[in-house]
Amino acid sequence: MKRREFITMLGVSAAAWPLAARAQQAERMRRIGVFTGLTESDASVQPMLAAFRGALAKLGWTEGSNLLIEYHWGGGDADKMRRQAAQLATLAPDVIFVSGGLGLERLLQVTRAVPIVFAIVPDPLGSGFVESLSRPGGNVTGFMMFEYNLSGKWLELLKEIAPDVTRAAVLRDPAIAAGTGQFAVIQSVAPSRGVEVIPVNMRDAAEIERAVAAFARSSNGGLIVTAGAAAIVGRQLIPALAAKHKLPAVYPARDFVTSGGLISYAADFIDQYRRAASYVDRILRGEKPADMPVQAPTKYELVINLKTAKALNLTVPASVLARADEVIE
Repeated sequence: MKRREFITMLGVSAAAWPLAARAQQAERMRRIGVFTGLTESDASVQPMLAAFRGALAKLGWTEGSNLLIEYHWGGGDADKMRRQAAQLATLAPDVIFVSGGLGLERLLQVTRAVPIVFAIVPDPLGSGFVESLSRPGGNVTGFMMFEYNLSGKWLELLKEIAPDVTRAAVLRDPAIAAGTGQFAVIQSVAPSRGVEVIPVNMRDAAEIERAVAAFARSSNGGLIVTAGAAAIVGRQLIPALAAKHKLPAVYPARDFVTSGGLISYAADFIDQYRRAASYVDRILRGEKPADMPVQAPTKYELVINLKTAKALNLTVPASVLARADEVIE
């Protein structure tokens, strides 16, 4: 080969190297972790994950093609969640998507380096997970479960569906900032609604059973269940107690109503998973969580169980039925 031809060939090859490198980088498999406090068999989690994966696919990320997803399940066990969080952090994925405040807390105990996107987290600012909502400042950003004014609407809804209620037991987790915050909002609304509110701590099942039984000994009572990991663990227990003691109750998630609860008003969690995929995509493409604002819910849903209402001898007002996104009969 002549010297001139050899130099020309080298030049062409060198020019092609950056293109080849970019193509290889674009096609390389990216790894994300998905961490939830639920179990894989939980009926509520699969539609949410399907929405998450579907949104990622629309953004160009397909599981098994250019994306590997590592699923980790907490199963409502705090110790197991600690172990799962540590294991997931050790894998050093490109980004972790976590659902729920307890899971996020466990992850932040083991990593401040891996980017994390969260959903369904109550009060991430008050819990110390982020420095501010507009500029989170660390390795974490995402979508909070609610804004505090929602808590006041739970009491208003309870009075609307059960006008005779004059006492409300507010089940809250005293160990988290959101537990105190939600109760404070409900308490501030209570005088205008003519309702006395009594805090009930949700530390464990036995405490909840004792407190609800004691509360139910007096008449004209109702329950408000605030949001948090402790409430999710009690998704089966609390509606069963409300039914046993004939107490109308308002819940912070649809799952309680499908388990026999009366009514719920909450953010659309499937929508939160869908929106979280957009943040995962942006991080995979180079953006930093520190610069991505924490977002509030944009969609809420009202769910009513008419069978439970009938068992409580309640007539659901037409105004409430008209606002319902889902009615279970």
